[in-house]
Amino acid sequence: MNYDLIVIGSGPGGYVGAIRASQLGLKVAIVEKESLGGVCLNWGCIPTKALLKSAQVFEYIHHAADYGITVSDAKADFGAVVTRSRGVADGMSKGVQFLMKKNKIDVIMGTGKLKPGKKVEVTAADGTKSTYEASHVILATGARSRELPNLKQDGKKVFGYREAMNLPKQPASLVVVGSGAIGVEFAYFYNAMGTKVTIVEFMPNIVPVEDEEVSKQLLKSFKKSGIEIMTESTVEGVDTSGALCKVSIKNKKGELVTVEAEAVLSAVGITPNIENIGLEDVGIITDKGRVVVNDFYQTNMPGIYAIGDIVKGQALAHVASAEAIICVEKIAGHHPEPLDYNNIPGCTYCSPEIASVGYTEKAAKEAGYEIKVGKFPFSASGKASAAGAKDGFVKLIFDAKYGEFLGAHMIGMNVTEMIAEVVVARKLETTGHEIIKSVHPHPTMSEAIMEAAAAAYGEVIHL
Repeated sequence: MNYDLIVIGSGPGGYVGAIRASQLGLKVAIVEKESLGGVCLNWGCIPTKALLKSAQVFEYIHHAADYGITVSDAKADFGAVVTRSRGVADGMSKGVQFLMKKNKIDVIMGTGKLKPGKKVEVTAADGTKSTYEASHVILATGARSRELPNLKQDGKKVFGYREAMNLPKQPASLVVVGSGAIGVEFAYFYNAMGTKVTIVEFMPNIVPVEDEEVSKQLLKSFKKSGIEIMTESTVEGVDTSGALCKVSIKNKKGELVTVEAEAVLSAVGITPNIENIGLEDVGIITDKGRVVVNDFYQTNMPGIYAIGDIVKGQALAHVASAEAIICVEKIAGHHPEPLDYNNIPGCTYCSPEIASVGYTEKAAKEAGYEIKVGKFPFSASGKASAAGAKDGFVKLIFDAKYGEFLGAHMIGMNVTEMIAEVVVARKLETTGHEIIKSVHPHPTMSEAIMEAAAAAYGEVIHL
């Protein structure tokens, strides 16, 4: 079979690229070894948000008295929570199947491998091999949970994110190694469900990629909810021979301490899936475990492209989707703009939520900017007070000379829904004064953005 485009991998990069290519008139096939939608839809973004919603509902019930409502004897059914999450993921995967049919995209189930001459060999589950040809091939094979040498995953007592969302029973205690988005989301979920949680983080701050003030606020909120946190600490080894895991941790003082827990979640990042996909067979260049591409995702081999977690840039679903669209539009002869990786929003869905885009305060100073910083706490927000969600703040950073909108950092309820305003504002080269003069609705959480901008310029009203 000959195609204009074959996409290997059907995650938020692969399936989005396939659909956009079909819209542009290309004959498209997509190769997937497991479930349409990839890790994000089946084992990542979507089902974790379903788990987190259950945890949030359980928390609301526990704090119902704060809202003048009496609830007694509320219990969490862990199995039912997991079942709901899987149901949400399955429904979304069926939605991608529908989109493939609607856009006349051939779905080839199996493991894809590049062969010379822009051929793709697909090995089906039963071992049979088929070969397909295309004018263009996009690699969108994603990533998997990274394993540390001293933290080997057995899938039962020591596991990654995939097992963490599908455990047969809720652990009474859990050590979470790593405090990036995956680590803190699961730490919040299990803590809210009643598990005793300890976070171990190698860096000085949890959520280390975030602005330091955001990290400190999350630390405060997590400690208040009973999560134990060990920063500047490393896991030296795990003994899984007994009923409980014995986790050896070197703490910030350099002392070796042992923490016992029923299970250990390794959330120390991801590893790109670049093995056994034929890169060596066709001579594609990689660097530090990622495929080397240009601004439009072409590899060193004409007609072969790579997007998503296997190329440099933030390993985020919305980044993969944006890269896919740019890549395909370039293939189709359009003239897309290269992606601005400094205007990519990052969202973490623990409670309180975190959302950020652009420069942190530290990074802006290191880049040589003279800055104005405005901060508005949700404790001064009428909507936040009414909602009983006063933890957190919005922090905005502007260039003092020209008013350029350098960055935004938010922590609080629903801030993941608020960050898009800043992304659009920065894309349109909006200044701080234009944000101040854009009337925001009251009472809302989002008016904190206007107030924070006003705070940066000494014009804040409600502080």
